[in-house]
Amino acid sequence: MKTRPSRLESIKCWRKKFIETFFSNVLRGILDVSLHQRLSDPSFLPLLHTSRHVTQLTIYNMLEGVSELMAKHNQSVLENLAVSLTSLTFRHLLSSSLSTRQQLSAFLHRLIHHGAVNHLSMYSWPDPDPALLALILKMSAGVWHPGKTLLDQENLCHLCREKCVDQSQKLDEEPWGSRQLFQRSVSDQHNNSGLRNEKLLPSVPQESLLGFQNAVELAKTSSETLKAPVGCRLGCNSRQSKMQQSSCSESYSAEEGSVTFIPAKTFQDVPTLEKYQKRRKAVTAKKRSCRQRSSKVPAESEDLYDFVFAIAREEEETAPCSERRNAEEEESLASCSRLSEEAASSSGTVCTEGTRSAGMPSLKTTGHFRSVSTLEVFSISLTRNTCQMLGNLLSSWVSLEKLVLSLNGLGPGIFSILSGLRVLSRHSDYRLRVVRISDMFSHVPCMNLVHAFLSAVPLLQTLLVSFDLKTATERGRPEESWDSSPFEEEIPESHLEHLEIRFPREPLQTSLLVPVLKASRSLQSLSLDSVAISCPQEVGLLLQALKEYSPSLKKLSFHDVNLSGHSKEVLLLLQDPILQEITFSFCRLFENCTAELLSEIIKVVKKNSTLKSLRLPGNRLGNHRLVALADIFSEDSSSSICHLDLSSNCIKPAGLLEFAKKLENYIAQRGEQIKFTKLCLYQNWLDQDTVTAQEALWRLKAMCSIVSDTWDSSQALADYISVM
Repeated sequence: MKTRPSRLESIKCWRKKFIETFFSNVLRGILDVSLHQRLSDPSFLPLLHTSRHVTQLTIYNMLEGVSELMAKHNQSVLENLAVSLTSLTFRHLLSSSLSTRQQLSAFLHRLIHHGAVNHLSMYSWPDPDPALLALILKMSAGVWHPGKTLLDQENLCHLCREKCVDQSQKLDEEPWGSRQLFQRSVSDQHNNSGLRNEKLLPSVPQESLLGFQNAVELAKTSSETLKAPVGCRLGCNSRQSKMQQSSCSESYSAEEGSVTFIPAKTFQDVPTLEKYQKRRKAVTAKKRSCRQRSSKVPAESEDLYDFVFAIAREEEETAPCSERRNAEEEESLASCSRLSEEAASSSGTVCTEGTRSAGMPSLKTTGHFRSVSTLEVFSISLTRNTCQMLGNLLSSWVSLEKLVLSLNGLGPGIFSILSGLRVLSRHSDYRLRVVRISDMFSHVPCMNLVHAFLSAVPLLQTLLVSFDLKTATERGRPEESWDSSPFEEEIPESHLEHLEIRFPREPLQTSLLVPVLKASRSLQSLSLDSVAISCPQEVGLLLQALKEYSPSLKKLSFHDVNLSGHSKEVLLLLQDPILQEITFSFCRLFENCTAELLSEIIKVVKKNSTLKSLRLPGNRLGNHRLVALADIFSEDSSSSICHLDLSSNCIKPAGLLEFAKKLENYIAQRGEQIKFTKLCLYQNWLDQDTVTAQEALWRLKAMCSIVSDTWDSSQALADYISVM
């Protein structure tokens, strides 16, 4: 297929990689099926037969792949992808038409909301279409409204329609909410007098059941029922049959002791809640007056004795009963109001009088659907409005586990992101554990953002904050002028395990890092990049803070930090009994290194049995220091180093060959293979003598795994001289 995977791409299964590349090339038209006899066989459908094995898919440019997959003849392909596809990527997108966005909406709805996609990435979109970008972000967060009303079934997919039918059937079988809210048992009422049975007979709470369907008919029926005697209420079948034809049916059974409601199959226009409440108050007044009149007249089935004592009991219970009735009526109205609001919010129908009207029964799947767990946005400009929208989405995105925002020009928009994450952390079930924020310019100092993120999301396990340069206004602004109040507040205890900070040449201030280390007792990995050492004591204070507050730290990395004058601190780190991986990358470590210092470094590393990985790229090691480093693996060494990175260290073929021969002698003396398993030699001067370099690499490959490249060292001469 004339494709070559990236060198940085780790491919675990070449069969899977081939099938996914084949599917993508056929989908984009790069591979013309008609030119291949076997592929153009009518019995073989390339997209259909390979779609079941595709777990990653990339959509490009004008979303041509979406249009092809949404075509009717590829419906089976889309159904296969809904099961197999877990990662979806958009690259180099362009502006699109309304019809294309509608197709994309249905595409994402099937693969995310009703599919298995949990990882969504967007790359390289310098001038994004706001409508298209908002659509992708909202669909990724599970927010989708297919139409203005739920009655527009054409906008719902077949899965949504099936769920709609299922939920409607459940509503027919069981009323909204708990049955106790709408049904009142009357089994105990039959044990009392007819008067009490008449007083406690449920007539009004029934309205709260179908307040979002036909409140007018229920209120009218209730008022009419109150005027009739008890016997008529229990036995009037003609009026009940009329109610069955209009909105619902009501059946009362003395044996069962309950009132059963069957919701209607039709939906009619409903008056506003305000009008219903007015009618409800009128019904309540009539009910009270009716009860007062009935309490003065004895029933035909009672004698004078029962009547006298019934009056006495009623007088004693008048106050508590009226208070209880008022409370029950208010609760009934409140439950009716809540049901009306829920039904209206689910359907998205807004009443003109301020209250929400009701349409179809509420469907939870209509507004909020399944969402992805990983969102990555690379090299896409996010405006302030987009950041506000993203912040709003993040505030309820509880399923999100990983958020990556890189080169987005956030600026002040970072505060909208923080606000959304702060609201998200109030959800007890939020899952966000990884946040990576990197940009060209920093709007605020890095430590401010680290404090803010840890305060906003205490359950974070991995945090990366990276900036290349300060903003134009910040370059001329002294650090002391920044508001220090955020640092005075104590950071809550966090679950942070990995922290990476790339400073835009900001000075190291250990006093600002100490609160972070103090709150992150579980920290296992710390990386400090491009930080300036303005005060020599800062490095020592940092090591003291790490020793005191980070007992679980196993990985420590310094990149582009001038440590040439901090040999004492470097030795202390190399003999640390807890650290397993140490990186000094482009730290000018051997710039002023004497023979005594190099010997001391080798001696310390030989005694450290905990250290397993030592990375020293870009430290001007040279040939003679490389040969000296071979003593780390001597016969009397207890070192456990298995990974050594010596990239970009001005190593020439002759020095590498001598290093290889020295290692061979130590292995022969030990009589066993050393633990050394991997050696990185990127960007060294091995092209100056190809024959010698090949011999050195051949000897080393017999002892360990070699990672190298074909690099033109002449191109690096100017860079080498510029940093001398």
